[in-house]
Amino acid sequence: MLESYLIGLVVSGGIIVAIGAQNAYVLGLAVRREHHWWSAGLCMGTDLLLVAAGMFGMSAVLLTVPGALEALRWLGVAFLGWLAAQALYRAGTGRGGLETGGGGERGRGRVLLATLAVTVLNPQVYLDTLLLIPSVGAQQESAAAFVAGAGSASVLWFSLLAWGGALLSPWLSRPGAWRAIDGAIGLMMAGIAAQLAGGSLGGLA
Repeated sequence: MLESYLIGLVVSGGIIVAIGAQNAYVLGLAVRREHHWWSAGLCMGTDLLLVAAGMFGMSAVLLTVPGALEALRWLGVAFLGWLAAQALYRAGTGRGGLETGGGGERGRGRVLLATLAVTVLNPQVYLDTLLLIPSVGAQQESAAAFVAGAGSASVLWFSLLAWGGALLSPWLSRPGAWRAIDGAIGLMMAGIAAQLAGGSLGGLA
């Protein structure tokens, strides 16, 4: 059970850390100190609901389609490899820092609606929570422990974004910081893809 929890924590954490629209939006709010904890909390809850739905739904599918797990495993490898390539490309070429200026603080309701839109309108969120993470979790001994680990990763990551983004806003506003972040993300995604391709993640349970 502990192994399932830790695998959920590591796999989900590695995927969540990939800076996409959702994470960049929360980080931008944190840099501006604009209702960032409310936004982070909404992201945590949404992630947990989606991972749980994908995890338990995936288990039922795999029971009726024995070859589905193998297909999902290689789809996961390809998707993670694509994320790694994108991140490493951004690390090599660079990109602009977060804009810390703004046109006035928005109300909490508007921030939460925008956070929800960034989350549910991003196809990558569904690939991660309904497909990729459950494809690994379905191989674990305890599905509940895996989901708990995945949920913990979301809580830890978005708490770090909200707290760290506000604390380190001067540093995070510089483009050089993003190159370091993207480089770390690319290496992490490549490592997870290699482990999944070798079947070592499933073999830990």
